[in-house]
Amino acid sequence: MSKVSVHTESLDISWGLIGLISEIDRFDASWKAIERREGQSLKELKSIATVRSVGASTRIEGSKLSDEEVNVLLKNMDISRLQDRDEQEVVGYYDALDSMDENFEEIPVSESGLKNLHNQLLKYSAKDDWHKGDYKQHSNAVEAHMPDGTKQIIFQTTPPGFPTEDAMRSLIAWHDSDSDTHALVK
Repeated sequence: MSKVSVHTESLDISWGLIGLISEIDRFDASWKAIERREGQSLKELKSIATVRSVGASTRIEGSKLSDEEVNVLLKNMDISRLQDRDEQEVVGYYDALDSMDENFEEIPVSESGLKNLHNQLLKYSAKDDWHKGDYKQHSNAVEAHMPDGTKQIIFQTTPPGFPTEDAMRSLIAWHDSDSDTHALVK
C-alpha cells in the first residue's frame, strides 16, 4: 500500500469522524425538547448504558461479573455488604461515573482531578488502599480473555513510574492547549 493511499484512507476516517461529531452537535441542539418529552424512557436508557459501561470497563480490569450481575448489584447496592473485589470495583466505578455525570463542569482535567476520580473508583476496595488516587506502580496490559482460556494482549500500557507521570502531564497539557480538537474527542 502506498503512502498516498494510506494518507487518503486516514483522511477518509478523519472526515467520517468529523461528520459523526457534527451530527452529534446538531442532535445536542434538540436534546432539551426530547429530554422533556421522553424523560422516563431516557432514564431507563441511561440505566442500561450505565450497567453496560460499568460491566465492560470492570471486565477489562479482570472482573467476572456479567451485566446482569452488575445490574442486580447496583439496584440492591449496600456498601456494607460488598463481598469481593469485583463487587467493590463495580460500585466504585459506578460512583465515579455518577460523580462525573453530576459534576463534570466542576471536575478539573488536571492531575489532582484525575487522581481524585481514581481514589473514588477504588474507595471500596481495601486491597487497593496502597495505590488509591495515585498513578500505577506496576506494569499492566489490557488483555482479552479468550473462550479457550488463553489471553491476548489488546494493548500494552505506558510503563509505571516516571513514564506514566510524564504521559499524564503531556495528555493534560495537550487537553488544555489544543483548541482544534472537538470536546467530544478530547
